[in-house]
Amino acid sequence: MAYSEKRNRLNRMTLLAMLVAVLIVLAFVNIPMPLGLSITFNMIPVAIAAMAMGVPGGLAIGCAFGLISFLQCFGIFGYSALGAALVNYSPVLMFVQRFVSRALVGLLTALVFRGLEKTRLPLYLKGAATGFCAAFFNTLFFMSLLVLFFGSTPQLKDSVAAKGVLMYIVTSVGINAVVEMAVAALVTGAAGTALRKARLL
Repeated sequence: MAYSEKRNRLNRMTLLAMLVAVLIVLAFVNIPMPLGLSITFNMIPVAIAAMAMGVPGGLAIGCAFGLISFLQCFGIFGYSALGAALVNYSPVLMFVQRFVSRALVGLLTALVFRGLEKTRLPLYLKGAATGFCAAFFNTLFFMSLLVLFFGSTPQLKDSVAAKGVLMYIVTSVGINAVVEMAVAALVTGAAGTALRKARLL
């Protein structure tokens, strides 16, 4: 193996480890919101990994995000009040809702960036769009599976019945989603430039 290839692989492994560390830190930086939900920025490392390492990187960090999110239901790497209340109904469904949804975020975000790479858009816009999509996919999958799997539980059924599924999702994550998508777009766009300078793109 050539020296440059070894160095590139080492750089990517280092980046992967750093992004996992950032995920752990961000797990404790959630901003609480009503209904037990919170604003989170963990999709940003997922978007960065998707840009720098494609599908393998996006999937790996997406899985790490999902695992951390699932463990929060048990008070590990922070605490999710809603997760702790719902995990007792079905740990398996909670694992799918928390872990599988975030793995899909990593996979699809990497595919989005792969498609953007074929365009002539400036790098910042490619990164911003990738970050936006990561946050969008995260909200879409997380909330859809939450209602699908746990919409009939005492914690959610009254609100879902009163508002309807779509309005419940919109009103539950309205502010969260806007903030997460905006911040993810801005930060990931800037990260693209840094990745290019570090020769990781």
